[in-house]
Amino acid sequence: MAGKRVALWGWGREGRAAYDALRSRLPQQALNLFCSAAEAADAMACGDPLLAIEHVASGERLATFEVVVKSPGISPNKPEALFAAANGTRFIGGTALWFGERAHDGTMARTLCVTGTKGKSTTSALLAHLLRAAGLRTALAGNIGLPLLELLDAGAQAWVVELSSYQTGDVAAAGARPAIAVVTNLFPEHLDWHGSEAGYIEDKLALVTRARPRVAVLNAADPRLAALQLPDSEIRWYGDARGWHLRGDALYRGDEFVMDTAALPLPGRHNRGNLCAVLAALEAFGLDAAALAAHAASFRPLPNRLQPLGEREGLLYVNDSISTTPHATLAALEVYRGRPVAVLVGGHDRGVPWDDFAAAMRTQAPRAIVTMGQNGPRIHALLAPVAAASGFALQAASDLADAMDRARASLPAGGVVLLSPGAPSFGAYKDYVARGRHFAQLAGFDPDAISSIGGMGIA
Repeated sequence: MAGKRVALWGWGREGRAAYDALRSRLPQQALNLFCSAAEAADAMACGDPLLAIEHVASGERLATFEVVVKSPGISPNKPEALFAAANGTRFIGGTALWFGERAHDGTMARTLCVTGTKGKSTTSALLAHLLRAAGLRTALAGNIGLPLLELLDAGAQAWVVELSSYQTGDVAAAGARPAIAVVTNLFPEHLDWHGSEAGYIEDKLALVTRARPRVAVLNAADPRLAALQLPDSEIRWYGDARGWHLRGDALYRGDEFVMDTAALPLPGRHNRGNLCAVLAALEAFGLDAAALAAHAASFRPLPNRLQPLGEREGLLYVNDSISTTPHATLAALEVYRGRPVAVLVGGHDRGVPWDDFAAAMRTQAPRAIVTMGQNGPRIHALLAPVAAASGFALQAASDLADAMDRARASLPAGGVVLLSPGAPSFGAYKDYVARGRHFAQLAGFDPDAISSIGGMGIA
């Protein structure tokens, strides 16, 4: 980028990390920043006379730059981005900068990337945990909450990188070929960012179809993944008898029993399935996965993911705020089958269909479903005839506090108030973490005590 007209678009933590990286490499080069007026004060605090700040990122203005480094949440399908791209502007993310810097220095041979609609954060954190148990100095970064660029000049024996669908294309764009790429599953999500379900699937799979990892670790139980052919990568399957898989709570590698997983701190069968992905990746990395499997017992579960907060007045409160698809909500309900449950669903509406969820509620409904948020009315209308036929309670709430009041009123002692929205938090909250914190606070728990993610960075 030296000597080119370069701009940053977005100033959250990712944007600031991109700025710091660019400034460290290009200390005397003028840069432009497009950000909100609220973000500008923080950017101005850098005291950088070579940083020009603007608030309106029009297509015409973006087109005056050769390269725009955008924050992950900004879709390349926005009209202004499409206009600028059509006029020659190249859009990249901070993830591409990290991979571009490290693509040819040997780091890729030590890099394990993880993506998937659900389970990628738990899989990434558990993978880093077991790599450290093997004695390797391991970095854990990416979409999990620590921008890669904050570790641009750091060293590690293994790099575990979580990638969202907003970032997977950056790996191939940087010309990088990681050692291992794990894909946990595929369900429709982020349709507003990707433009369509087909666009989401294509972008998500870019990590294995375009980046061409040495080994692709894929979930054989996912029909879209099971149909993949990757001529440039070795495929290691998990989730069926060819590799690591579960039979009930028993963990097997092929036909060999390894251990019982019932007591592991991985709530739900889907989370124990993530362990299978991790062990397959460790094996592809050249480690004795069977010997490391027992160290999963010391794993600290991540917040906002089927997180039991505790009991209040006879009710258990469970924070699954990271649930942003209906399929994730179905998985959460399965964990508490057999107990009276009131589940809180709804949030930002990005057009994801709830038909499969409604069909499941005909035979697998909890005691009560409380709808809320922007897509709450749409979910409520879809579920109303199902509730009438199946007999579960269906209520509409104005906000999270109202939803919790309605959930509590519908449950007997021993019941579970489950926040598993199946939708993003945008609009009402900054992110799913803020939503989970508010849920904890409303339930009478300390939000600070339930929010931290351990293990990020290098250890």
